[in-house]
Amino acid sequence: MLEEKKPSKISLEDLGEFALIEQLTKSATTALPSTLHGIGDDAAVLKHEGEMVVSTDMLVEGVHFDLGYMPLKHLGYKAVVVNLSDIYAMGAQATQVLVSIAVSNRFTLEAVEELYSGIHLACKTYDVDLVGGDTTSSKQGIQLSLTVVGIAPKTGAIKRSGANEKDLLVVSGDLGAAYMGLQVLARENEVFKANPNHKPDLDPYTYLVERQLKPEARKDIVTLLEALEVTPTSMIDISDGLSSEILHLCKQSEVGCRLYEEKIPLDPQFIAVCEEFNLDSTTLALSGGEDYELLFT
Repeated sequence: MLEEKKPSKISLEDLGEFALIEQLTKSATTALPSTLHGIGDDAAVLKHEGEMVVSTDMLVEGVHFDLGYMPLKHLGYKAVVVNLSDIYAMGAQATQVLVSIAVSNRFTLEAVEELYSGIHLACKTYDVDLVGGDTTSSKQGIQLSLTVVGIAPKTGAIKRSGANEKDLLVVSGDLGAAYMGLQVLARENEVFKANPNHKPDLDPYTYLVERQLKPEARKDIVTLLEALEVTPTSMIDISDGLSSEILHLCKQSEVGCRLYEEKIPLDPQFIAVCEEFNLDSTTLALSGGEDYELLFT
């Protein structure tokens, strides 16, 4: 009997830029009334009332992520989420996103489609329209640049500079887990390099790994604050660690703060794995980064 041949993967070099764009955008749809015209023209057409909030972030392979343990679908999802987090940190609601990628010929069409499946999933999860972007070649690896547009509340965007003396300093969730998830993945990746037959057991680290590979932006907190008619005096998202974000709030608001170590929220799995790695949990909660929780006063 003849063996069924697996379909060969399509190289980006053979496909070409225009065909790649067509493949990646064919499933892109728009749902928001503020998106008048999305992908398919020289520019998107948007209609917003009130204050617009815009943010851009860049992710570079080898600097911000390692494809040795970061699946492409997760990378696409995370790339959108980390940009949305900046919009929510302004008390705004994200509405549109533009995605630009530079990718080398070592990636196939199927690989880039996997990346975009994560992008589309994040857009669907957070009710955001993908309205444009760009694709180009890269000498090596992959780089992503995303721009997100949002709408500020009627009371105006929440800045870092509005904190007052005697304000309460609040964080929306536990800290440090994403950093420890990265340490677990990096350790297992090194073991795999030394022994390709090694099968990592990540079950004891499920929460930490998820916080690293598939973080979630805190749109729910912004929505809750609006429902409660609570307007923070200042706000920032925790991308670089609690200590540096507190410093940003204090510096721009020209105030100081008092932080209570015992009140810093830590997940039990995070504490246990810190002990396993012989690391101080408080230090990592303060400096770990990539938590994408909201810190506000």
